[in-house]
Amino acid sequence: MIRVVLPAHLRTLAHVDGEVKLDVEGQATQRAVLDTLEAAYPMLRGTIRDQVTQQRRAFVRFFACEEDLSHEPPDTLLPDAVASGAEPFLIVGAMAGG
Repeated sequence: MIRVVLPAHLRTLAHVDGEVKLDVEGQATQRAVLDTLEAAYPMLRGTIRDQVTQQRRAFVRFFACEEDLSHEPPDTLLPDAVASGAEPFLIVGAMAGG
């Protein structure tokens, strides 16, 4: 089971409170987590990554175990603590401006 923390606006869109718990088939990668998340919550399709290219949206960041995983390839394995459910996979809305 993988725990996913969504930003407030995506929790509202998905009609969830708090963390989302997902059973990811196979290896725990960003792609597998996002595929499982979008399958369970289809209203999130296109909000985190582009539906055609599967690229992360510009103002969305991924964190796990206090590390920014936003620029890691989508098929890179997530840390063991995330795969085991000990630590959450964080999807964070980035801030821009000056």
